[in-house]
Amino acid sequence: MGTVEGAARIEPSADVDERAVIGAGTTVWHLAQVREDAVVGADCVIGRGAYVGPGVRIGDRVKLQNHALVYEPAVLEDGVFVGPAAVLTNDRYPRAVTPDGRPKTQLDWHADGVTLRQGCSVGGRAVLVAGVTVGRWALVAAGAVVHRDVPDFALVAGVPARRIGWVGRAGEPLRDEGDGRWRCPRTGERYREADGTLLLE
Repeated sequence: MGTVEGAARIEPSADVDERAVIGAGTTVWHLAQVREDAVVGADCVIGRGAYVGPGVRIGDRVKLQNHALVYEPAVLEDGVFVGPAAVLTNDRYPRAVTPDGRPKTQLDWHADGVTLRQGCSVGGRAVLVAGVTVGRWALVAAGAVVHRDVPDFALVAGVPARRIGWVGRAGEPLRDEGDGRWRCPRTGERYREADGTLLLE
């Protein structure tokens, strides 16, 4: 078992490498795997059967739902949600073998991780292609395939994913008040759209 800070809970069937670091208050559920040199922050939930690759960095209060797969060298900032069976890939041009038929090794490719910014959410069974960044408080719909960066507060859906709206920090779609102004129906927070970006006022 890795370094455990404070009162973390690690189920006996979980596989946590001794070189991993698990923050205080974090729970690692049954059959989850946390690989070497991964760092998981405080108050996180690593769901049943989830995978956290070598050297992955996960902030505080992150939730990885059951069977989410997070391949290295992904970075997940504080407050991120990754839905069940979502996949964060790390190989732009995947092949099992080289052009001359040899099995590929670590020397034959460069891992390119996904970055999830503060507070964003990724829906169940979504796939994020190697190297993309999902912006702060953005929402990726279930089943989406994300192959390019997602702006802060964007709501993206589809294959390939495209922006279909804006969401606020509460995660609900914002209401268009005209003239580039948007409002959250739950919190009342107001936002301003300019040049394809959204800013909290």
